[in-house]
Amino acid sequence: MSLSGAINSAVSALRAQSQALAVTSDNIANAETYGYKTSASFFESLVTSSGSTVTGSYSAGGVQAATRSNVTSSGLLESTSNSTDLAIDGQGFFVVSAGDGTDTLYYTRNGAFTVNTDGELTNNGYTLLGWPTDADGTVTGGTNTENLTPIDIDSIASSASATTEASVVANLPANAETGDTFTSTMDLYDSLGTPAQSTMTWTKTGENTWSLAFSDPTASGSDSATAIGTVSSSAITVTFNGDGTLASTSPSPPTLTVSGWTSGAADSSITLDLGTAGSANGLSQYTSSASTLTVSPTISQDGKPYGTLSSIAVADDGTVNATYSNGQTRSIFKIPVATFTNANGLEAMSGAVYRVTDESGASTLHLAGADGAGTVQGSTLEASTTDTNEQFSNMIAAQQAYSAASKVMSTANDMFQTLLQVVS
Repeated sequence: MSLSGAINSAVSALRAQSQALAVTSDNIANAETYGYKTSASFFESLVTSSGSTVTGSYSAGGVQAATRSNVTSSGLLESTSNSTDLAIDGQGFFVVSAGDGTDTLYYTRNGAFTVNTDGELTNNGYTLLGWPTDADGTVTGGTNTENLTPIDIDSIASSASATTEASVVANLPANAETGDTFTSTMDLYDSLGTPAQSTMTWTKTGENTWSLAFSDPTASGSDSATAIGTVSSSAITVTFNGDGTLASTSPSPPTLTVSGWTSGAADSSITLDLGTAGSANGLSQYTSSASTLTVSPTISQDGKPYGTLSSIAVADDGTVNATYSNGQTRSIFKIPVATFTNANGLEAMSGAVYRVTDESGASTLHLAGADGAGTVQGSTLEASTTDTNEQFSNMIAAQQAYSAASKVMSTANDMFQTLLQVVS
């Protein structure tokens, strides 16, 4: 019966427009939610018969609403003052875990991470995952799902590094007599960050030939007479060309080896850069005009004393760099970016995270900025994609359609009443 069909069609319209209004309400509610992706309502007609569109009776069908999430859309990137706020510029998601002891991975664009009491970067109860790296930023263990681990700031809260390289720039006086000796001091650190000093003894052994020996390192400060390690490498032979430039060193490259640190530190092997053969960019031998001949080298080395974590910074390639109070900066983690064949097929969950579905397909992990994945921006957050002007327009349209459908029901009811009066 046509009146029944009209009522059924109007009911379906009320139901569809109610769903559309719920979608609009959700979008407006999350207008300030970082990383939020708006959903949109789409309407599909329902047909109850395939009768002629020209003649014959008409059987009303109705409408149903479907919802689609625009997960692949990107919001505006906003700068913040928090170094652990992260955003992805381009396609992809951060990989997080719920910390519930399961291996289930979740994905998010909301990068408002903070350090929790366990030292991990978390947001809405989810922990950011990354790949551990060496100090140079190279991933250790592989760029795969199995190597993902929580980014734990407490695990790198302090740092110290042994001296492994040292460069020496000095002029050895050509007018010194054979057998003359000169001393200078080199600072160094063991693997525990303990500062030490070693006396460098420069001895002229012949024409254009010198010897460089190192004493056992002693503690820096007041107790400088106590040896805290043993030099196990031999003296270094240095020869010069007739023009005062460096000719060669033996051994080459020259190395200082220290063992038996009383602090319990690992043995040290320090590569010495004494300059380039044929140049005077390191050691040189020129006549000195000073009344008292000396050797006063300028020495730089890469060791660092104990230091505490002072700041965290994230590079575009996802590298998490830690800077310490001792001036050292080193890489600690690499943040991967996950992509999907159909990101719009992901299942949205509370906490601004998504879960994999059959429609989305499995995730693929990338280094940030590689293979089409977006780059990671530190001190940045991605704003919601909600356009409130557009949502208000959708709300007005839903309201008007809902009111019209209600009017159809009211009219059909009046017509039923008229029909009942006639047949009675």
